[in-house]
Amino acid sequence: MSSTELPAALATTVTPRVGTVRVAEGERLRSVGLPGIALTVRSRPPAREGLPPALYVHGLGGSSQNWSALMPLLDGLVDSEALDLPGFGDSPPPDDGNYSVTGHARAVIRYLDAAERGPVHLFGNSLGGAVATRVAAVRPDLVETLTLISPALPEIRAQRSAWPTALLSVPGVARLFTRFTKDWSAEQRVSGVMALCYGDPGMVTPEGFRHAVEEMERRLALPYFWDAMTRSTRGLVNAYTLGGQHGLWRQAERVLAPTLLVYGGRDQLVAYRMAQRAARAFRDSRLLSLPDAGHVAMMEYPETVASAFRELLAETGGLTSPAGTDAGS
Repeated sequence: MSSTELPAALATTVTPRVGTVRVAEGERLRSVGLPGIALTVRSRPPAREGLPPALYVHGLGGSSQNWSALMPLLDGLVDSEALDLPGFGDSPPPDDGNYSVTGHARAVIRYLDAAERGPVHLFGNSLGGAVATRVAAVRPDLVETLTLISPALPEIRAQRSAWPTALLSVPGVARLFTRFTKDWSAEQRVSGVMALCYGDPGMVTPEGFRHAVEEMERRLALPYFWDAMTRSTRGLVNAYTLGGQHGLWRQAERVLAPTLLVYGGRDQLVAYRMAQRAARAFRDSRLLSLPDAGHVAMMEYPETVASAFRELLAETGGLTSPAGTDAGS
């Protein structure tokens, strides 16, 4: 089923977002209504019929726009869609206010079930990596391969540079932070985020910085912006404390899908040292280490990530010819 052919039970509308959410050339946004949640989906027309579906899940404070550099590079390989998680991007908050990792994973699963797109090549970054791990563990039927870029999996000793983000989970801290930063401009906020997330913020083009500022201004005007950030951070911290079969590392060990792990040597939010632990935890894994990358390698080095994903498909027999047959046959 193509991305534009959805079952009647899945309420979907294509709505213009000019002046609100940026849509890159070749992309489109649509709103999808599901029980209890509404999601915005960013997609690109598939290069040809029969391409396997791919779904991209962004990180904390991000949106589907975080995948706009990578998706075009995979046009001939997969039929790409990227979600705005509930409360982020252009998706409204969930009806039940559940911003836990499980709540976000449930939103992804509901979408895949309703759209009948599984199994998909599932991508996740940061918080989205934790969400994708949980999806792959509890619903292996929905995941063909798993690509995790700096996944937010539990660390015993988190880097000091990650502490301020984690503190947002503490009741009252977000309110204090908004008071303290009330005079900060959108440019200052974006500069701070890029300094934290990029291995080299100088890689960001002036146009890219301007687009990020426009998106920051839009997001700050949303009445639920800080609530979504605070509750999602709290949900991630809570997920770190879970033990037993619900623990993220235990769930990583249950993942059956071939997994590509991407870690950045300059990541200030997910420690580079966690790469080897992740490679051991995921049973069918391969590791791409990028010494100069930060937390968002798919934005910093999209060509390298795309090449690694192509290799993953080649290894797992997922590359197809234009006729839809195996490329190696």
